[in-house]
Amino acid sequence: MQEAEKKKDYSQITKLLPKVNELVEGIVIEIGRNEIYLDIKGITTGIVRGIELLDESGDFSNLKKGDKISATVMELENEKGLIELSFRSASHKKIWNKLEKIAQEGEKIKVKVTAANKGGLMIKYGKTKGFLPVSQLSNENYPRVEGGDKNKILEKLKKFIGQEIDVKIINADEKNNTLIVSEKKADQRSVKEITDKYKVGNVVTGTISGLVDFGAFITFDQGREGLIHISELAWRRIDHPKDVVKVGEKVKAEIIDITDQGKISLSVKKITKDPWLNINEKYKLGQKVKGKVLKVNPFGLFVELDPLIHGLAHISELSDQPIKNISEFAQEGDVLEFSIVSIEPKNHRLGLSLKK
Repeated sequence: MQEAEKKKDYSQITKLLPKVNELVEGIVIEIGRNEIYLDIKGITTGIVRGIELLDESGDFSNLKKGDKISATVMELENEKGLIELSFRSASHKKIWNKLEKIAQEGEKIKVKVTAANKGGLMIKYGKTKGFLPVSQLSNENYPRVEGGDKNKILEKLKKFIGQEIDVKIINADEKNNTLIVSEKKADQRSVKEITDKYKVGNVVTGTISGLVDFGAFITFDQGREGLIHISELAWRRIDHPKDVVKVGEKVKAEIIDITDQGKISLSVKKITKDPWLNINEKYKLGQKVKGKVLKVNPFGLFVELDPLIHGLAHISELSDQPIKNISEFAQEGDVLEFSIVSIEPKNHRLGLSLKK
């Protein structure tokens, strides 16, 4: 009878024992130099030692006797007859659960920039490493480099090393150990501020803060920034924003678009009179005009008639004879006499000819 009761008691205890990979709670009963002992449910003892003491979440630091703590079961019985436990596995699971919850709730967090490469910034949240892509930097911190030179972009990104940045998590993947964050997403509060304060049609005065191939950045109202696309800088054709503006120059521009992400697009053209509206008062078909060759292309010459009006002399209008090499026919800077052969005010086009 006693033997049967012993077997029953042992069976009940066995059912209470945790399983491998299970997260269990224990009470700290002893702290050694490189090991910690836990009482598990009052029925057995577990040990955490060596590399398994590593703590990614920070929750297992400064433990003392009597503290209640969670650990992951690695082995049910080691060489000492104890349950082998891990803080490392438990903390890893805990921090990733926390990161996933932060991502789902859209909470902002502070991360520290630890390094940079041409694609973005390496960051740390606590002891967890992550990445902030260049494309996810805020408008204010986005590296504006003329020509998109990746080495120059890297130099600008390196300036963030050691700084703390407010971000939102856009991908927390424990399985692949991937944490991707966005500074741009953390700026959502300022999006409402922008849409409340600025409207399409508002005119602002600001300073050119950066030039890139596709346009010029303008800073106004104590740090607010927008982009003037190259097509909105002038009524005439330009090859690069530096042809009409320079960094540090003050300009006025009209807001023409505000995106859902708070990006502001502006135009200088909108607040300047279109010189093509009254072009027929200044230029006529058949009129002889002097023009300066601005650019030589395989299909013709771009010509400046005045600072606001440019025209095109197509290769077919340069000579009655075949032209093998147009650069031998005319050079940039040449001043030649042309005839006006077409005027299209709506399309901002004016055709020129050198043919007699």
